Amino acid sequence: MSAASIDESKKPIGVFDSGVGGLTVLNELKKQLPGEDLIYLGDTARVPYGTKSALSVTRYARQAAQTLVDRDIKLLVLACNTVSAVAVEPLQVALPNLLVVGVVEPGAEASCKATRNGHIGVIATESTVSNQAYQRAILTRRPDATIQAQACSLFVALAEEGWHDGDLVEQIVAKCLSPIIKASSNSLTGMDTLVLGCTHFPALKASISRVLGGDVALVDSAETTARYVAGLLSDRALLNEQSEGQVQFMVTDGPERFARVAPCFFSGSVEPSAIELVDIQHFGG
Repeated sequence: MSAASIDESKKPIGVFDSGVGGLTVLNELKKQLPGEDLIYLGDTARVPYGTKSALSVTRYARQAAQTLVDRDIKLLVLACNTVSAVAVEPLQVALPNLLVVGVVEPGAEASCKATRNGHIGVIATESTVSNQAYQRAILTRRPDATIQAQACSLFVALAEEGWHDGDLVEQIVAKCLSPIIKASSNSLTGMDTLVLGCTHFPALKASISRVLGGDVALVDSAETTARYVAGLLSDRALLNEQSEGQVQFMVTDGPERFARVAPCFFSGSVEPSAIELVDIQHFGG
């Protein structure tokens, strides 16, 4: 390995999300790639992205990407399904020398590998479901797949409030999942795989699994994205071999609230004083 590639491998990974949900991806990256330095940027001033136009989301993503590029990252992870659905290709074009990874493609790939009968469910926010990014990605890999998609935006609020389990949470989960469960029961082959198509949703994984039963495989886009990043860095000889990497946090608003909500999604310590407040809107989009 050349000196140049050694230096490149020591650069951090940038992780971008509209808020706190992407911390589930950060958590998996830290778990699967403990030697990597990670920089997380949450655009908390403009969350949620799900109600914004594709044009606005792409502009925000460009601004965030430039902020992280200025920190000399080696790879950018778009830890947001809304951003991944509309902005991966524009960013790859705008940043041809940077590896850009979204969460949709790894999640779709994992669901196609996990399903036994080709009947796959997708739950996400309303914008991700209506964009049909997961549906397209799954059908590209498996044209014969049967896909049921359901918006479960209420899960975002549950996750952020720390309501992850218990009877009430399971009742809400069951109510939200009832359309996709009914559609599956009316089909010839029942759904055997469900994609958690929002980075908030892994926080509710145990409750979702209890409602659906153990026969339905849950595909966590955070886990699959981290595995994909690990493979990509290994293939490019860009793995950082240090024993333990550092994690930095940046937000565009409300570092105190970010620190308060972070433990719902991230297992490490997040102190308000260690969170950098940044302005990314001065970048053109």
